[in-house]
Formats: sequence, structure tokens, C-alpha cells
Amino acid sequence: MLKSIKEQVGSLFSWSEVKRPWHIAIVAAICVGIPPLIGAALGQFAIATLASLGAMVILYLPKTRTAHRMVTMAMCSFGFMLCFSVGALSSFNPYVAALALAILSFGAIVITRYYCLPTPGSFFFILVSALAIYLPFDLTKLPANIGMVALGGMMACIIAFIYSLMTGANDLPLSQFETDPRVNAILLEGFLVAFFIGLSYLVAMWLQLANALWVPISCAAILQGATYRMIWHRNVHRIIGTVIGMGLAWCVFSIQPNYWHLALFMFVFQFLIEVFIVKNYGAAVIFITPLTVIMAEFTSANMSTEVLLQHRLLDILIGSSIGIIGGTIFHRTSWLKRIESKMNARSSLSGRRPSD
Repeated sequence: MLKSIKEQVGSLFSWSEVKRPWHIAIVAAICVGIPPLIGAALGQFAIATLASLGAMVILYLPKTRTAHRMVTMAMCSFGFMLCFSVGALSSFNPYVAALALAILSFGAIVITRYYCLPTPGSFFFILVSALAIYLPFDLTKLPANIGMVALGGMMACIIAFIYSLMTGANDLPLSQFETDPRVNAILLEGFLVAFFIGLSYLVAMWLQLANALWVPISCAAILQGATYRMIWHRNVHRIIGTVIGMGLAWCVFSIQPNYWHLALFMFVFQFLIEVFIVKNYGAAVIFITPLTVIMAEFTSANMSTEVLLQHRLLDILIGSSIGIIGGTIFHRTSWLKRIESKMNARSSLSGRRPSD
């Protein structure tokens, strides 16, 4: 028993042996860092963070030839714009917003799983949807906001194209779009995860949390775990990493930084996130926390940093708890397996009928 506990604790703090080219972290940092630098120069830092959000499509850059990369990037960028647009249009009512978030999450999960899109999978599509839903409903600002997300995505695509040419991506083996044939399993997983993400947003609104968007985002992050053990690890990593990251964020804002400083911090934090995310998720969360606090400039409504950090921790605790419940149902019960078996049997029966 003691040995098992030691192994569990040890695995929480272990470092993966996965190796990643250092220049990928530089490219991601450049994509995320350029918009706030432009925003600082123009005195429009807050709205420029939306372009940084759109530029995070760079995280979906596959290890394939240039043409395949650009198609993937373009489709993901379009997905970001669609999620943001639908989310923003549904923000006039919390119940409509929760339903829209669930539908967008379901679509993102099913599409990314079916087309075998690697990590971060559906997560950033859900993040973009949640952020758009939480913004104040204002149709007059919607075109500009969507345009900023689109500009960030376009910039990331251009940088990805240049990067691909510089690193000789066309010398890589020819690849094709892969698909996962387990359609019924994907649909059931998408439905369950989307249900709990939508539910988490309703819970946050019911509790009248000041920064409710981080509850469904935290729930989605926890449910990204491929196994029950990974879900628990993500839960612990996210809570501990957020606590440490809150201290780092407090240090950043204690020096009363201007927008130029914040833009530089965004560049550095994104670089460190990409370095550590493949090594240990908890270590990456330490830098994800201050980065998202800076990006929350657009949604925080001039909330003080101390209050914002306190709300962030509470949001993560609630969202992670709901995510654990969803993960327990998915990984620790046979309920979904039984439904999948019935769906598979029915599909097989339907497929034989024409020849009978």
C-alpha cells in the first residue's frame, strides 16, 4: 500500500522523456507575443489579447509536410472563429450560453477525435468558446472581436508557413488525414464531456462567480486526460500549479507593469509553457496561470489582481471537481461501454439489412 502511494506521488512529480525541438517553443511565443506588442504600441492592449487567443492555433501545427500543415492550420483557425462567433452570439442568456457551449464542445470533441488531431485536441476550441460566451453581449463590438481572433489566426498561419519552409518540412514523409473509425465511442465521449462542460458553466452562473469562464475551462482541461489516473494527475497538477502560478502572477503585477512589460511577460510565459508542457503538466500550469491572468485584461472588468487570483483558484477547484465526476463516470463505470455495444450492434444490423 505504502509502495503504491509512493509510486503515485512520484509519478505526479516525474518528468517525461519526450523531446521537442526548442524552436517550436520560440515560434509559439512569437505568435502569442506579437499581438500584445502591437496592442501596447497602439494603446489597445486589451483587445489585442484576442488576437493572441486566435494565434494559439499555432499549437495545432502538425509534424507533416507544408501543404498538410497549412490545411490543418487554416481549418483550425476557421474553427476558432466559428466557436468565438457562436459563443459571442449566445451570451445574451446564461441558459442559451450553456447550451451553446455544450454544443460547441461536442462538435469540437467529435471532429478533433475523428480526425485524430493530437494534443491539445479540442481544448482550445472550448477555451475560445467559453471566453466568447463570457464577454458582455454587444453586437456592435462583435465584428471587431471576431476580426481580431481571425487576424491572430492568419498571422499564426503565415508564421507557420515561413517556419515550415525554414525547417524543411517538405522533406518529411508524405502523410494523409487519418480518421478514427470508432464513431459511436467518439459520439458518446463527446456527449458526456460536453454535458459536464455545459453543466459546469451553469453551476458557475448559479453560484454567481465573478469570473465564471474558468470553471468550464478547468472542467475541460481535467477531462482531457486519456485515463482515470491521468485525470487525477491533471487535477492535482492544475490545483498545485495554479497556487504557485498565482504567486508568480502576484509578483508580476506587484511591480506595476505597463503594457510593454505585460507583452514581454506573455512572450516569456508562452515559451516556458511550451518547454514544460511535454515534460510535466503541473510545471506548465505554473506559467499558464499568470499568462491567462494577463489575457483576462479583456474580461476582468478592472478587477484587482488579488481578487482576480482568488476567484481563479475557486473557479479551478469547482471546475476540477465537476471534471473529476465526469471522468469517474467515463473511466470507472461500464455505462457508456454498454451503450456503445448496443449502438455497434444496431449499426451492424442496419448494415446487413439491404442484402437480406
